[in-house]
Amino acid sequence: MGILNRIKQPQDLKTLNAQELKLLAREIREEMIDVVSKNGGHLAPNLGVVELTIALHRVFDTSADKIVWDVGHQTYVHKLLTGRQKEFKTLRLHQGLSGFPKRAESIHDCFETGHSSTSISAAVGFAKARDLRGENNYCIAVIGDGAMTGGMAFEALNHAGHSKTNLIVVLNDNEMAISANVGAMSSYLTRLRTDPRYARSKEEIEAILNRIPRIGKRMARAAEKAKDGLKYLLVQGLLFEELGFTYLGPIDGHDELLIEQTLELAKQRKGPVLVHVITKKGKGYLPAEENPDIFHGVGPFDKETGKVKKKSSIPTFTQVFGETLCRLGEENSNIVAITAAMASGTGLKGFGERFPERFFDVGIAEQHAVTFASALAFGGMKPVVAIYSTFYQRAYDQVLHDVCLSNSNVVLAIDRAGVVGDDGPTHHGIFDISFLRVIPNLTFMAPKDENELQHMLYTALCLEGPVALRYPRSVGQGVELDKELKELPLGKAEVLREGKDVTLIGVGPMVYTCLEAAQVLASRGVEASVINLRFINPLDKETILRFAHLTKRIVTIEDHMLDGGMGSAVLETLANAGMTDVAVERLGYDNYVEQGPIPVLQQENGLSVEGILGAVERLNVLQRLEGRNHG
Repeated sequence: MGILNRIKQPQDLKTLNAQELKLLAREIREEMIDVVSKNGGHLAPNLGVVELTIALHRVFDTSADKIVWDVGHQTYVHKLLTGRQKEFKTLRLHQGLSGFPKRAESIHDCFETGHSSTSISAAVGFAKARDLRGENNYCIAVIGDGAMTGGMAFEALNHAGHSKTNLIVVLNDNEMAISANVGAMSSYLTRLRTDPRYARSKEEIEAILNRIPRIGKRMARAAEKAKDGLKYLLVQGLLFEELGFTYLGPIDGHDELLIEQTLELAKQRKGPVLVHVITKKGKGYLPAEENPDIFHGVGPFDKETGKVKKKSSIPTFTQVFGETLCRLGEENSNIVAITAAMASGTGLKGFGERFPERFFDVGIAEQHAVTFASALAFGGMKPVVAIYSTFYQRAYDQVLHDVCLSNSNVVLAIDRAGVVGDDGPTHHGIFDISFLRVIPNLTFMAPKDENELQHMLYTALCLEGPVALRYPRSVGQGVELDKELKELPLGKAEVLREGKDVTLIGVGPMVYTCLEAAQVLASRGVEASVINLRFINPLDKETILRFAHLTKRIVTIEDHMLDGGMGSAVLETLANAGMTDVAVERLGYDNYVEQGPIPVLQQENGLSVEGILGAVERLNVLQRLEGRNHG
């Protein structure tokens, strides 16, 4: 029986000795590699926090203490240690364990996360609630160095330092390696920094170094010349101390006992404390150590070789976007590309390699990315900002105020629009139509396939003013790509099929679902019109009203929320035209959508041929047809 099988709840960890803890860490890594190789998931981040997570659960009691995991994609170890070992094989599967913290799953998940840079704010909230209630539990935020680039993290650090409430922030830094010597030195420095005989002053660094036996004076003299390790460690600590934190570290994030000792020190301190741990992304699995970017979020793979299982030969929308932008970048030196720590995920890696001086990865800073783009545009450039739909939610004010109000020539590429599959509700891009279509000056497009995507990107770069372009995560339709790019007529829908009985209006790849449904309806004697809306704004009201008048029955379908979506825009158009005699059925989502394969999620929510046929039946189209024929 393995060590992991003995861990039913976190308190079971406290019975293990040092050797058993090492075995446990190895077993956890093996279990995660096995499950993620089948299900896909965020492997590298979780392999890097095994010892850290074990130490956190040995030092704290998460039935009372609050551990907030930033982003939350690194909580697989946490789930294995908090009573979810039997269900772990269902990780990220439909109706299985979430890949992120989920309050409904466990009392040990105190806060649901999925977007970055939020953990310190949440931990401060928990700490203040504790203080107001007169309780004495611990509140801990675990945040990565990447998430620290988000402005919200610094806002929270500033508030926490000012409030002086008891709080522990664990900074998981996996951007630099750590050697045994650095680890030992850091441990010694940590003990010295907690010595109350030392005042926090400008002379603190020199005083600490001079107390190190034998080598301290030489180190003090060398400190000003140091360009790496020691200087980085000390200056980094001073930054947090200026914000009001006691800084402990950095320490080796794979030395479980050292982490425990440091966390125990943090518990003894009053006020906010920052514990800096250095970890290696992908630790313990060579393919993930060598390719942490690939294994950050990976699909199913062969665990023996680390090779990702072959995907479809049809390119994804993201790939076509990236390749088209590179092609256009060759022709126009004013085109620049911007992303927020998602170069590979948004298809911009190739652009960055070909045009490094025109590529900007601003880190996890979506707000900055959009405002930065607006100023680039006013400076004569043609910026394209590629961000996932779910993360554009974080930059709404910047889109509305800094781009659209001033009519800036910025292209907003909205990747991962619609449901995205196994990452679940925090990552589905099903709100962007509703919050963007209402903004004046913004042209808003959605392609039905990969060929139309390349023409829309070309069109977006030809237009004046801000343009948004939404497209899904999935592979394309497998259509042939035109050699010549063309500018699409602004605000004009594409009529793909004309029929007098019912009108099917789709946006994005849902247009193909409309075409399939029209074929089935034709076999039943129903003549359906099919409209590829193309432009969400400006809306082709003329075409909508013409077919509304012709058929009197409309079905809209979108990979998006119903409220405020494309179907709502069609209803508004009909209402404003006084066409109260037109019946409309809208297909879309009416709530948060859980994780699962994209086709399954769409089918469950009626975004399918069957869903359209059901909507047509509810419109009594067949009955009208029968009545007309009898008449």
